[in-house]
Parts: sequence; C-alpha cells; structure tokens
Amino acid sequence: MPNNNNNNNQKFDVQPRVVQTHCYKHNGKIHRIWEESMILEETEDYLICANNQTKVIENDGRSHYTKEPAIVFFYKHNWFNIVAQFKEYGLFYYCNIASPYLIDDGVIKYIDYDLDLRVFPDGGYRILDKNEYKYHKRIMNYSNELDMIINKELKKLIEMKNNNVGPFDRKVVDNYLKIYQNILN
Repeated sequence: MPNNNNNNNQKFDVQPRVVQTHCYKHNGKIHRIWEESMILEETEDYLICANNQTKVIENDGRSHYTKEPAIVFFYKHNWFNIVAQFKEYGLFYYCNIASPYLIDDGVIKYIDYDLDLRVFPDGGYRILDKNEYKYHKRIMNYSNELDMIINKELKKLIEMKNNNVGPFDRKVVDNYLKIYQNILN
C-alpha cells in the first residue's frame, strides 16, 4: 500500500497510459464507466491512476464530467478503492467498498458493493449507502462470506483513515498529484 516509507512492493516499469475504468454490480451489470484515467504506478499489490474532468457514463446512459483532479488507488488484495478528490475547498476522499480490481483487455474492472466511506477535509467521515447495501444484499443474494469480507474491509478502511496511512497521508496524494501534473505539462 502506498505510503511514505520504503516498501517491499515490486514496482513494474509502467509508462503512463490512459485506460477506461468499468464498475459493475454483483449481478454482472455495468454500473458506471470512467472514460479516461492515467495509470501512474503499478505494483504487485496496487494500481494508482489519475484523472481530471473525465467523462463518466452512468448505467442509464446519462453522463457528466468530473470537476476536479483525482488520484485513484486500486488494490489487488483489498476490497476497496480510494479516490482522493482535490476540490477547491479541500481534499475529500470517496472510498468504495469493492472487489479487488483486475485489468481485462486494457480496462480496469471491479465490482461495487454499495457501501462508501466519505472523508471530509476536517478528517470527519460518514459511511454512505447502508440501505442500498441491505437492498442489494437481499436481491443479489450476497453470501454470508461476502458480507463478512465487506464489513471487515470497511473496518480496515476506517482504520487506515484514522491512522492517516496510504492514500490518507496527505504527502502521498500530493506527490501523485505532482507526478500527474508533470506528465500533463
């Protein structure tokens, strides 16, 4: 997991490249597509991407553009991804409880499991979409094992936030933002 310390993750030689990201629901249906994200770093354990003003297409065909630069942390062994959003009025995080990512045919793919953690610039946070999770758990038949994984990973994510590690360390996300800006310039 990215942090300020030297880690033992083997880094792959990645040339920045632009990819799409596809988010699915447990039933296999597409939920959302981000048309462009630039891969900044890839290791055996994680993938870090960046985007700004990228087109997002919803499952009903509606679309919009993101409004600010974002650094996105995807994990191969954790059931969440973390989006650091550099808004005009502070650094926000939007964290999705989701399956580990995979890259298929040049597209980042993962399954969204409804629960989200929203972290505010003052360090406060809120767990979102509990009712959506309960509903989808019932209609999509999430197993007890999956439910245990999701709740364990949510606790792990909150612990990371409370300890300001990985993406929750401001120096880490600022560093990736600088890398992204340097590539664009």
